[in-house]
Amino acid sequence: MIRRLRASLLFLLLSLPIAASANSIRIKDLVEFDGVRGNDLVGYGLVVGLNGTGDGIRNAPFTEEIMSNILERLGVNVTGEQFRPKNVAAVFVTASLPPFARAGGKIDVTVSAIGDAKSLLGGTLIMTPLNAADGQIYAVAQGTVIAGGATAAGEAASVVQGVPTAGVIPAGARVEREIEFDLGSLKSLRLALREPDFTTAARIEQAINSNFGRGVALMLDPGTVRLSVGATGMRSPAHALGRIENILVTPERKARVVVDQRSGTIVMGEGVRISRVAVSQGGLTLRIRETPLAVQPNPFAEGETVVVPRTQAELEEEPGISLAEIRPGTSLSEVIAGLNALGVAPRDMIDILKSIKAAGALHAEFVVN
Repeated sequence: MIRRLRASLLFLLLSLPIAASANSIRIKDLVEFDGVRGNDLVGYGLVVGLNGTGDGIRNAPFTEEIMSNILERLGVNVTGEQFRPKNVAAVFVTASLPPFARAGGKIDVTVSAIGDAKSLLGGTLIMTPLNAADGQIYAVAQGTVIAGGATAAGEAASVVQGVPTAGVIPAGARVEREIEFDLGSLKSLRLALREPDFTTAARIEQAINSNFGRGVALMLDPGTVRLSVGATGMRSPAHALGRIENILVTPERKARVVVDQRSGTIVMGEGVRISRVAVSQGGLTLRIRETPLAVQPNPFAEGETVVVPRTQAELEEEPGISLAEIRPGTSLSEVIAGLNALGVAPRDMIDILKSIKAAGALHAEFVVN
């Protein structure tokens, strides 16, 4: 009952009417600058110093192979030796090299076990090269792993919270190679909208031309605006982008309803509208109870104990809701407020919205996760 009340309060808050106001957003929060992007890095390494929670060498032979290679590079010959340590684990190391990262800078890395290790808590990642898609080494990672979970075990039971087989190393990789990208030599740039829209792209073009002059920006399509750097009159593309990215623009958003069936969450846009429609909702509840009965033979009589099944099945029709005909142009927030007032559960509310969409009365993009 408390959970249902909290959900109803949440929907009530989301459905409150919001005064129309200019919601201006910086251009840097609406677009990606062509060429100004990060690059994914990946490496294969070894975590040591685990408290008996590492890989089983027999189940993960690649752990023994990489451990032998590391020891041989350090001058320790282990050829033909039999060793079965439980304090090492083979891991994949991933990172994102940000744009304009310079040699000597540090970036965060994520470490994930690939063998049968139980936990990476307290482990230390040994020097691991990180490669990009071109096969070149751009960073080297090393440091203490901060795992994102905890585990405890006893003789007959164990408990795990979170994911102890994955963790992070803040500033755990040092950049060794820079991405070759000469921003200063570009004569034109493209602004790629994160959510393509004709109206938003036109407003970005108009806002830039209002600040720099006509002909600086040109909308090519709903997802791209071309910027002529030379026409801005700035000393370099970096100066132009530094000024453009802080220009305020009011984006145009599609009418969209997003529902999450697992958590019962409903998120809607301000412009969602519903046509004339009538809604009636009810439900059935089926209860089945099993009460098996054990029948035993009489004393001193031959026979066996028999379990006789006993099943009770009940079918009840729950009282549903019946709404009056919804007026044309009614906003979805008003419908949600009415359903909340009737005490409709969030999951039932999702079913009602699906039915309204199927009837063609919900004028919005309907996204179900």
